[in-house]
This record gives sequence, C-alpha cells and structure tokens, in this order.
Amino acid sequence: MPLKYRAYMAVYRWRRIDPVPWAELRRPLASARVALVTSAGFYRPGIDEPFRRITGGDSSFRALPDDVDPRSLVLGQISDSFDHGPATADPNVAFPLPWLHQMAAAGEIGESAPRHLSFNGSITAPERLVRDTGPRAAQLLVQDGVDAAVLVPI
Repeated sequence: MPLKYRAYMAVYRWRRIDPVPWAELRRPLASARVALVTSAGFYRPGIDEPFRRITGGDSSFRALPDDVDPRSLVLGQISDSFDHGPATADPNVAFPLPWLHQMAAAGEIGESAPRHLSFNGSITAPERLVRDTGPRAAQLLVQDGVDAAVLVPI
C-alpha cells in the first residue's frame, strides 16, 4: 500500500457501530426481489451527474434502471487506492447485473429489482451517508419492494 494511504489509515478515526443492523429475509430467496448496491460510483453519462470530489467523500448515489446496459456506464469511483482497470474493462466485476438476471431466469431469485443503486465508495466522513443518503436509499428500495440487496463493494 502506498505510503500516503498507510499514513492516512494510521490516523483515521474508525467508527464502530453496535449493533450492526440486520433484517431476516421474509421470503425464500427463490421468490425475493433483489437489488444490486455497488460502491463503484457507476453513472450513466449524459443522464446522471458524475460523482464529485469533495472533502469526506461524495455520499450521494445514482439509481440505475434494471434494463441499463452495464457497458454503457462510466466508472465514477474517485479513489485512486485500487486498480480501476478490471471494473472499467468489465463492469460486471462491480455491477453484475447480467448475473442477477441469469439468477432470476434460473429461479434462484424471484426477480431483479426495477432499480439498483450505485454509490461512490471511499467516503471518509460517513455522517452525511448515515444521516441522510443511506435512509433515502433504503426508502427507495422499500418503495421498489426489494426483499434483499447484494452489496458489491470495490
């Protein structure tokens, strides 16, 4: 890990949240509506605003429709602390929507949600995310009748 990241992590004030929120799945996965939630910062060029480079991280998210072509998305992840190459070359690495559709077709899940969420990871000041953005994102998933979410962190 580069020195600048080692130094940053050595002084970072890590948060501890107890207990970790948890919800039991209310129906079998084979009949559940499932959404993807990625931290890749994917957005649709010309439709969505790009993620911004702001102090503490951009805690906003983009709602991506279920019929979006992952190859049309732009990787907006601002952090340079990991290799963007694999997710740029194959968005399925960080947003496996075709795999989710295959699981629905095979009856492994009930169906894919009508919308999926993309956050920009590397949020070093998560207060806005915890207080504002997270609850708004959760409400969107509730409105869509989502039973389970697959978290795809990068």
